[in-house]
Amino acid sequence: MNADAIASSWNDVNARIARAAPHGGVALVAVGKTHPPEAIRALAACGARAFGENYVQEALGKQAALADLALEWHAIGPLQSNKAREVAQHFDWLQTLDRAKLIEPLARHRDAGAAPLNVLIQVNVDDEASKSGCAPGALPALADLVLGHPTLRLRGLMAIPAPQDLARRRKAFRRMRALFDALASTHAGIDTLSMGMSDDFELAIEEGATMVRVGSALFGARRPA
Repeated sequence: MNADAIASSWNDVNARIARAAPHGGVALVAVGKTHPPEAIRALAACGARAFGENYVQEALGKQAALADLALEWHAIGPLQSNKAREVAQHFDWLQTLDRAKLIEPLARHRDAGAAPLNVLIQVNVDDEASKSGCAPGALPALADLVLGHPTLRLRGLMAIPAPQDLARRRKAFRRMRALFDALASTHAGIDTLSMGMSDDFELAIEEGATMVRVGSALFGARRPA
């Protein structure tokens, strides 16, 4: 997509978000997976500031190419232990915390002089064997571990429901909202429920999402990896 097409997509997605959430309160993270830095720069020129990347190494290259821009970077792919240092040092958000062993290295490698790393716990809401995310029952313990580290800031939850019909996805989003409300009732500072992508973000907003992650509706189809 050229810059004009990206600008048109940006306006369209924001209009759809505004219709789904007329009172506001929904953050948009643009997912740049496989798209070049030039596409991100074009979207940033439209006003986008939050960008999500699935692959750490791909993201680091884009961050270097776009260092002149004040962008907010979200790690949104499954995190391997050997990438914890890079995420802690180069990202503003980690949306995919799903196990306890990641917490200590993330906290240790985050510069104490920097703002805390914003953390979302990913929940495997549909219990898919092939998908990352913790079981709902593991949430309280993981949340307490994150709160024990001052260089991390627990903000809420993230999920990627199974690619099934919209009625079932709606039920998954509702389960996530219930988990989010339960966590917020026992932990201060919980304010972010990240769910919904290009094909279902309006549905996710209806069910309580406060953050959506949109890629193809902004940038067009993914480029070959």
